[in-house]
Amino acid sequence: MVKHIVMWKLRDRADAAPIKAKLEALAGRIPGLLNIEAGIDFLQSEQSADLVLVCDLADRAALTAYQQHPEHQAIVPMVKAAAIARTVVDFDC
Repeated sequence: MVKHIVMWKLRDRADAAPIKAKLEALAGRIPGLLNIEAGIDFLQSEQSADLVLVCDLADRAALTAYQQHPEHQAIVPMVKAAAIARTVVDFDC
């Protein structure tokens, strides 16, 4: 299994909820995507990201397929327009 974690700092925190909803709507729609969860930071410290995505995928091939999937790609422009910084970690579980 692979864990895929992405954190974003957003230009406007108001964008967090619509992005969260779109990301979570991918559940059950992409083969190999076992679990998807998004969360909005409540602490709002200088060090905090505004939004986090945590995905469990079957394997590395499933991660590649997820990243290339048309439904995921449809969300990418919205996220890129909203984000000022992005941090990613992918690891085997």
